[in-house]
Amino acid sequence: MSRAGAAPDTVRDALRRAIRAGTFTPGQPLRQDQLAARFGTSRIPVREALRQLEAEGYVTLHPNRGAIVASLSPGEVLELLDIREALECHALRLAVPRMGEPDLTAAEAILDAYDAAPEPDAWGEMNWRFHRTLYAPSDRPRLIAMIEINYGHVSRFTRAMVSRAAGKEGPQRDHRQLVAWCRAGNAGAAAALLARHLEQTRKSLMALLRQRSDRAAG
Repeated sequence: MSRAGAAPDTVRDALRRAIRAGTFTPGQPLRQDQLAARFGTSRIPVREALRQLEAEGYVTLHPNRGAIVASLSPGEVLELLDIREALECHALRLAVPRMGEPDLTAAEAILDAYDAAPEPDAWGEMNWRFHRTLYAPSDRPRLIAMIEINYGHVSRFTRAMVSRAAGKEGPQRDHRQLVAWCRAGNAGAAAALLARHLEQTRKSLMALLRQRSDRAAG
């Protein structure tokens, strides 16, 4: 990639993925010259990418300190989980009546790869690909964009903590049953299962936060 040819959107997307993957952690400084070298571009698209990521909540810009990766409190993450449930259940209800067999086959292929993936660090991206595949037939690109941004924030906090503690056997059972309800055309049952599925993530997170608090107090 030439230094003159990198668009701000390209830098933004790459940096967003790196933040979501934990390559850049909450509170970490994001220096424009280092990012320009990392992404093979000049500082101009980096500066614009950081502005866009600030609008999405991934980055905080300080007049004197520059950019840092935004942090989330546990309370904010729990609120985002509430938002996630509302948005994703709505998207699934819209999507189920429009699904075709290719959509369901694609979702099952992702689950097969998910089953074969041994490292929890890969599960978050596969989980998102699966859910996005189910929501895509809703034909609501703005809704899906909102869901993706929200998912990215939540996954930064829950990715390793919840995945490693809960494993993937239980979530994968839910995923397979979701596909079954979708194939049956039962949007209500699919949305109800999705709500329970997301509530389990909330419960796992709250339990881990309590354990962390108890250890700190002890």
